[in-house]
Amino acid sequence: MQRIVLASSNPGKLVEFNEMLADSGFEVISQGSLGIGDAEETGLTFVENALLKARHAALASGLPALADDSGLCVDHLHGAPGLYSARYSGGHGDDAANNAKLLRDLDGVPPGQRGAFFICVLVLLHRADDPAPLIAEGRWYGSILDEGRGTGGFGYNPVFLPEGRSESVAEMDAALKNRLSHRGQALAKLHAQLAERQP
Repeated sequence: MQRIVLASSNPGKLVEFNEMLADSGFEVISQGSLGIGDAEETGLTFVENALLKARHAALASGLPALADDSGLCVDHLHGAPGLYSARYSGGHGDDAANNAKLLRDLDGVPPGQRGAFFICVLVLLHRADDPAPLIAEGRWYGSILDEGRGTGGFGYNPVFLPEGRSESVAEMDAALKNRLSHRGQALAKLHAQLAERQP
């Protein structure tokens, strides 16, 4: 079993990644457990930020590193909140304030113009100077509701209605959400890439 450092200190993400990569030959540990702080996210795209985070963790730990960068892109807002999804309202990680700002920004916009998607980009570097990282992307399409519904999950889950569903992400069963979500899609693609490279 090869150890790999997750470029995040989020305990929920650590559990999720360990479950999805259980049979890939990797044991995922958090950068926080190694005393590694967060990288500065100066990229202009999700791919760039994921690479920055993975390279930072690999360099500091000497281990292979896995990073994700994800967010919500709303068509009517020209892709916002985008890279700034976690701090859309100003502070970092204030879900209630972020959702309230998003709903205000879309106030009066008709349902047909409230299209949006969640995106997750995963990057796996085998070492800090790996010239050929594995990159996997998942997108989950839907629309933004007029008001939040449900209490499950986090982030923009209460206001996001996935295509073909009648419930918000916050109202969905967790196992179903993990299978359909942008992160679930990206993890499945990464898992497939890793499986192809097994001897």
